[in-house]
This record gives sequence, C-alpha cells and structure tokens, in this order.
Amino acid sequence: MTNKYEAALIFSVAGGDDAVKALNEKFNALIAENGTIENVDDWGKRRLAYLINDETEGYYVFTTLTAGPDFPAELERIAGITDGVLRAMVIKK
Repeated sequence: MTNKYEAALIFSVAGGDDAVKALNEKFNALIAENGTIENVDDWGKRRLAYLINDETEGYYVFTTLTAGPDFPAELERIAGITDGVLRAMVIKK
C-alpha cells in the first residue's frame, strides 16, 4: 500500500551552491529508491523567518512523492542526522 506525501526540506547555504546541489541530489536519489517522485518544486534560496543555527537564509525544496507508510519517518530521520539540512518535514497529502 502506498500513500502520497509532500517532503519539505530546507538546506543550509553556508557550504555554497555545490553543497546544496549535492544534498538535493542525495535526497532525490533516496526518495527515488524508496518510492516515486511525482513533482519537485525548487524554491531556491530564501530568507528564513527566524535564525536557524545562526543562519539567515536557506534553500527550499518541496517534493511530492508516493511511498510506503514506513518511508516518511525514515526520510525525516536521515534528514535530521545529515549535516547541511536545517529543517525537514514530511506530511501525508
């Protein structure tokens, strides 16, 4: 059984464009391995509403995906322990 989810990821821009691109590719590959990517909405660099780890800007990516019920928790866990990820949230649509 699969469900539709939306993953919101905010990456740190402190490492530069190459680091952001590498993180984006890493998470897209992870999602593709465990589900199906339906849409990627790349918002780019935006100012944060409040400081996160003393940073004022972040790189926003929203991904709509289809996956099994166990994958969203695993995606949030991996995002939580990955350097360069400021925030991550996965919601069921």
